[in-house]
Amino acid sequence: MAAPRYLVSIAGLFSGVLIVSLILAGKIAEVGGVTFPAAVIVFPLSYLFGDVLTEVYGYASARKVVWAGFAVQVIWIVSYWIAAALPPAPFWPHQQAFETVLGSTPRLALAGMSAYLVGEFLNAYVLARLKLAFGGRFVGVRLIASTVAGQAVDSALFLTLAFAGTLPASELVRLGLSVWLLKVAWEVLALPLSLPLIAWLKRAEGVDADDRGTDFNPFRLDA
Repeated sequence: MAAPRYLVSIAGLFSGVLIVSLILAGKIAEVGGVTFPAAVIVFPLSYLFGDVLTEVYGYASARKVVWAGFAVQVIWIVSYWIAAALPPAPFWPHQQAFETVLGSTPRLALAGMSAYLVGEFLNAYVLARLKLAFGGRFVGVRLIASTVAGQAVDSALFLTLAFAGTLPASELVRLGLSVWLLKVAWEVLALPLSLPLIAWLKRAEGVDADDRGTDFNPFRLDA
């Protein structure tokens, strides 16, 4: 079988979205009374790419890309901490702004990376299992269902790990529901893009993954 032509490109876009999300996550926005981290405007793209990877190339391929994305986040965070610790040049007055805009506390970094891993793997697992259950039919329904599950756990885990004890429980619940609904709405609105993209990739690659017999262990990378 020929090597996939577009898998590397999709994996690169996936990793790029994760880095942009880390940068934007430091801002909390409010629009029309709805409060959400600014990363919401781009982070759901990672689920779109995750859906494409699982639906077209299979859970095993998605698993490798998810771990690659995790490694990219580790590199970004460690690199930032090193850069922030370096003494600024005497003529460069932006050290505080650099730390304020780009800085992530260890707690936020841990929360984000933990939520990312659990949410992405749950999204891929649910999508792959539903594909088997429905015989490959109802792609749109399966994409939404996997996002509902993955984003619910992602949002709840991140907000709990990042802000429990610093924000009232009622505010955490309100913020969590807002973020979750926005992410699910993003997935629904993206269906006119994701469905044709998936169909085109299946034709272009000549592949439509079937995960019967797949080992769904998220820590296995050799298959």
